[in-house]
Amino acid sequence: MPIHSTRKRRSTSTPARKGLAAATVSAGADVAAIEIGSDSTFPHMAPIPRAIEEKSSLTLFSAALALPGMLPLAVAAQTAPDQGVIALKYFDYRDWQPGANRMSVRSPSLYVLRPLSDDLALEGTVVYDSMSGASPLAFNTLSGASGLGVTDYRTAGDVKVTKYFDRFALGVGGAYSRERDYISHALSVEARTWTADKNRTFAFGLAGTSDAIHPTDRPIDNGQRRTLDFLVGVTQVMNANAIVQSNITYSAGHGDYSDPYKLLDTRPDHRRTLAWLTRFNQYVSSADATLKLLYRYIHDSFGDHSHTFELAWYQPLPNAFAVTPSLRYYTQSAADFFFGPPFGNGLVPGEPYTADTRLSAFGALTPSIRVDKQFDHGWSADVSFSYYQQRSSWRLGGSGSGGLLPVSARWISIGVAKTF
Repeated sequence: MPIHSTRKRRSTSTPARKGLAAATVSAGADVAAIEIGSDSTFPHMAPIPRAIEEKSSLTLFSAALALPGMLPLAVAAQTAPDQGVIALKYFDYRDWQPGANRMSVRSPSLYVLRPLSDDLALEGTVVYDSMSGASPLAFNTLSGASGLGVTDYRTAGDVKVTKYFDRFALGVGGAYSRERDYISHALSVEARTWTADKNRTFAFGLAGTSDAIHPTDRPIDNGQRRTLDFLVGVTQVMNANAIVQSNITYSAGHGDYSDPYKLLDTRPDHRRTLAWLTRFNQYVSSADATLKLLYRYIHDSFGDHSHTFELAWYQPLPNAFAVTPSLRYYTQSAADFFFGPPFGNGLVPGEPYTADTRLSAFGALTPSIRVDKQFDHGWSADVSFSYYQQRSSWRLGGSGSGGLLPVSARWISIGVAKTF
């Protein structure tokens, strides 16, 4: 559960951001129009090799780690890594609606993990995002001078130190993110403890975020926001072929949640979010592959709730290749104060109101494929491609918000890593 600066990508840049600590400790407690699928409970460069100390009697935990595709779910290491890792990643994202493009994001990042001793490890990430684009065409309430779109840049970094003991590990981290109109600071502490046989690991986390919003296009008061996040979770080795993990996260924030770039946008000054994430990995010996299942539920005090279902298949191939096709379905209801077109519909002076389509009701499908390749001398590389389709009518259990155009997106990720 390390702090890292990679956030879920959104359909716009500045509005409705989420604190860095929340991205660390939460199981994804955020309403977003685009669900990228980067799970924040684990290092964003996963799978990254972590050495597990060999025991004279092999535990179920270490046996499960030896299976292909099982490592990411069990990445909460119980011993300090004995190898360092340096990894480069490049992320390219674009979304569009019928008639025009919307957002574009390009994001190179660097991740470094270095053992400092037999029981101490240091890791950190640096990322630079370049974002440009516009609000959804079907319901554009962007209020900048041109009304055509936004351009922004983000530089972010984080660092975390983890100390390992016989039966538990303690980590402390900090993060910083800056854009032209937005600054975020975060601190976090996490603890993990495990049973004597190492087959069950408990995780506890606490993080705090301080956000400052400084709108650039009009003279309004600067916004402030404070958020606390709490996590409790368990990872259980079921047998030598199966691992399950379940986390519950509670987030409590107070401050300015309104979007300064959208006309009339007025949101409550407090937000409570409860998220439940469960993942299950099952090794299938007949195919020498691993089946991966994910479910996530989020309830938001803004009145919306969401469900995420994901199915993935990790298949090793000859010549040290591996391929992982996956399919994700995401569905959410609308916030209590969201109103669809025409603009101004449902507006009551003094009451919460938003036309931000990220808080609308919709469903989305994301097929993805990832290819990994291991090389000699500790080198590895990966490339992934995802294609996102969002429709109001795809919302689970009923029709979504009306009057909105469909959203499409694609993102490509390329990475290379070296152990040392």
